[in-house]
Amino acid sequence: MLEFESVKAGFVGYGNMSGAVAKGLTRSGAIGASQIYACAGNYDNLCVKADAQGIKACRDAGEVVDACDVIFIGVKPYMVEPVMAPLASRLEGKIVISMATNMFDDELDRIMPGAHHLFTAPNTPVSVCEGIFILQKENTLTDEERVFVVELLEKIALVLWMDESHIGLGSIIAGCTPAFTSMYIEALGDAACRHGLGRSDAYKIISQMLVGTGKMALESGDHPGQMKDAVCSPGGTTIVGVNTLEKNGFRFAVIDAIDQIENKIQSKL
Repeated sequence: MLEFESVKAGFVGYGNMSGAVAKGLTRSGAIGASQIYACAGNYDNLCVKADAQGIKACRDAGEVVDACDVIFIGVKPYMVEPVMAPLASRLEGKIVISMATNMFDDELDRIMPGAHHLFTAPNTPVSVCEGIFILQKENTLTDEERVFVVELLEKIALVLWMDESHIGLGSIIAGCTPAFTSMYIEALGDAACRHGLGRSDAYKIISQMLVGTGKMALESGDHPGQMKDAVCSPGGTTIVGVNTLEKNGFRFAVIDAIDQIENKIQSKL
């Protein structure tokens, strides 16, 4: 069984998502920075990041695979096969966690036959240990490896298992909507600024409101409509704002945004 104190985690590709996972793992104390290895297309830029973060920069994916027990694939989907297929024979006894969009279990098995692999869909808030990691139920990990992966990822995220038919949409909801939420924060900040509240205080209030509301939803299990109703007093101010959002198509805009993303993905399949 792998141990957090000694495990070595490698990142093949070190862009925004890989960097967020690595930051979360070290921030949470799950593993130390010296236990993390990474490679990237631009080695010089990687070295700058590695020096700043205390991780180890590698020249190529082979160096990462040979050094590590757990390998996170963080390259673009079209790069997975040319990068990982030549290394398939060197993956014995290692855990491969793919974060490449929509590269599901059957595709990973074709590229890395015999490897112990798992498709996942994380989001960037893993960097502050408040993220989401969706894991595909269909995978080739052993029971012991699944236990280790869940315990590791639970240090930085809510971990959910989904089957292939649902994980794609789950990854849209988890991965794309931080951008929507950031737009919402910005819009509320603009409204606060318009009425005289400084942006710094406004953004703190708004961000903590979102953290608190999300935590309430997770812990209570209440329906979102019930939580909304609890704030809307009869004849009060909040219901005026809710009515205005409805009049301006707030719900439709959110649903339509998800529809358009799903349609774009389906058009590429």
